[in-house]
Amino acid sequence: MKKIIQPAALTRRDLIASAVGTVGGAIVAGLPTALSGQSALSARPSDPVHALMHLGGTTSPLGARSAFEAPTRAPFGETTGSSYTPLQDLAGNITPSDLHFERHHAGIPSLDPARHTLTIHGLVDQPLSFTVDDLKRFPQVVRQYFVECSGNGRGAFRDPKPELTAQKVAGLLSTSEWTGVPLATLLREAGVQPAAKWFLAEGGDACLLTRSVPIEKAWDDAIVVWAQNGEPLRPAQGYPMRLLLPGWEGNINVKWLRRIELGTQPWMTRWETSKYTDPLPNNTARRFSFELDAKSIITSPSAPDTIPTPGWRAVHGLAWSGRGRIARIEVSTDGGTSWTNAELLGESQPKSTVRFQYMWEWKGNEATLLSRATDEAGFVQPTRSALIAERGLGTDYHFNQVVGWKIERSGKVLFHGET
Repeated sequence: MKKIIQPAALTRRDLIASAVGTVGGAIVAGLPTALSGQSALSARPSDPVHALMHLGGTTSPLGARSAFEAPTRAPFGETTGSSYTPLQDLAGNITPSDLHFERHHAGIPSLDPARHTLTIHGLVDQPLSFTVDDLKRFPQVVRQYFVECSGNGRGAFRDPKPELTAQKVAGLLSTSEWTGVPLATLLREAGVQPAAKWFLAEGGDACLLTRSVPIEKAWDDAIVVWAQNGEPLRPAQGYPMRLLLPGWEGNINVKWLRRIELGTQPWMTRWETSKYTDPLPNNTARRFSFELDAKSIITSPSAPDTIPTPGWRAVHGLAWSGRGRIARIEVSTDGGTSWTNAELLGESQPKSTVRFQYMWEWKGNEATLLSRATDEAGFVQPTRSALIAERGLGTDYHFNQVVGWKIERSGKVLFHGET
């Protein structure tokens, strides 16, 4: 039987200290960041005096995280560029919507859902336009898929510095529950003509991003999405509607979707000629390399962690593949000399992340932790040297090399990308 410890009686000094702390906190909270002397992202609240003896906070229109938890994307404040998901701070598979990575080419447009439409035209019997309300009238599907930028991991491949974090190594990856209408349903409404072999998807941002997609993907699992994680899309994720092509590189999942044109061949836009083609050592280039290969990363421990003491601990991470389900995850604690199967936490879903764990006893010695994924298609995540041998040092997209972490005797964790 556990011994019950009664809370200490409140003294007059405690009450005064608590009141001062509350008032002082309110004053500081009302000051601009520059005046309060603390960054809004780094400030850590003080533990309240005898919290059990005080009335808690009130209900609010929107929920908030605990003041002790402050995960953030980084960097931020750019109209053209990327902001990475803090993978090391998350649990499970679903990425909170406000932490989903961002990649923009012309900033985030502000679109009125009552005025925004998706037009389907070209090689169809009947051109049609759909509002978000129109989409909601069709039978809906709910699916869990990851989205990954095709440049995710470029820094870790090109310049594997020890101070890289999980966020910087693989943070252009996020998983959500998506709600929408199969693109095939909308195409049947328009009546796709037999000559149509490709379609062009165009976004409603200032750069009018456009990508060519084989028609087979539309008949397979493409979705026109209007909701994410149980709520309408966030503006940065394509509000009011976007295209979702499960398992394919992020750029082709066109956000702020405004137009789909059916045609006989790819349009060869600037996004698939000057961008999103992959140079090879023989002076050719891979193009239309849509599918994302099997990949994994250990998220805990990871830099800049320090393991405080030797002993048993759970090694956690994520694995994913654009070719289907993850079939197996292996973990090595000796830099790849030997591998052991890790445990998958939950059922592996197609084209979604799956979390894994491996129980490891750190004995205070130097160690190198690596993870390696195998998907149901039999593809095995390659080492960096194998990827270089296949595609050369100049490869620019689809980085899926084995990565990990070096543990020093002090317990300090550093990025390890040379495999």
